[in-house]
Amino acid sequence: MIENIEMSQAEVWPVMLTPFRNNEIDFQGLRRLTEFYLATGASGLFANCLSSEMFQLTDQERIQITKTVVGQVNGRRRVVATGNFGFTQRETIEFIKRIYDTGVDGVIINSSLLAMEEESDDLWKKNMEEILEATGNIPLGLYECPVPYKRIIAADNMKWMAESGRFEFLKSTSCNLNEIKSKLAVTKGSKVKIHNANVPTALSSIKAGAHGIASIASNFYPELISYLVKNTESESEKIEKLNTWLTIVDTLIHQFYPLSAKYFLHKRGTDILPNTRVPVGSFRFQDYVKFDALLKGFEIIANELHIEIHRF
Repeated sequence: MIENIEMSQAEVWPVMLTPFRNNEIDFQGLRRLTEFYLATGASGLFANCLSSEMFQLTDQERIQITKTVVGQVNGRRRVVATGNFGFTQRETIEFIKRIYDTGVDGVIINSSLLAMEEESDDLWKKNMEEILEATGNIPLGLYECPVPYKRIIAADNMKWMAESGRFEFLKSTSCNLNEIKSKLAVTKGSKVKIHNANVPTALSSIKAGAHGIASIASNFYPELISYLVKNTESESEKIEKLNTWLTIVDTLIHQFYPLSAKYFLHKRGTDILPNTRVPVGSFRFQDYVKFDALLKGFEIIANELHIEIHRF
């Protein structure tokens, strides 16, 4: 169970990439990538998520990458993975059970796959109730995934889920500090830990009581994110400078993602290839220039703040 491992400070949960070679999953690369996340300060790992290109994977591939990560971690950290895939509610429930059987500590529910965008919160809640009823005591989490559309969970539904005792994790993508504060208020005293996906509001949200960061930034420079999280109580100029830099470059790292992250890690010295199944387009000359400059900027600010960079 996720709650069995207590953390004394805010957490970092990388949203994992899936390495590909010739359009096939590079499992050796995935194992090395897992070790990279652990070495650079991950509190836990979110496998089979949007960054993993989960909608471009088959069911068997989703199971395989999750099992590979769980096996590589081998109990050193917690692992969660998205599990609600299927054309029918019955298929969805069965796949949640299959993902849990890989050994993960919790199964994440994509909030946008429980009801169509135009359908009501009441129907959404009814479908969630059916999942709770059919999945026994499987620990669950929630992901406000922006695909196929973004469904931000209302505070009253968040309160209901916290009171159910089944939910232990939320990846919030509202990018709104007040929205996060409202969720913190209704989940106070429960097992739910709220992790902010939005770097520009990350520091403020942690100071407001959020439990950590689950951002794509950990696929570029996890050392900086780990440092920020470990020093959120500090009012030093170092933290303010780092937070400002992370906020300024945040828009750039979303361009061509996840191709941009794979290119960046390749430039950092990994053997991950800049290959994706997600159709995000191709880099132009000016895009290479931008991300090469980002890499240089990362190295400069890390050196200025005496943050150790992981070397390959």
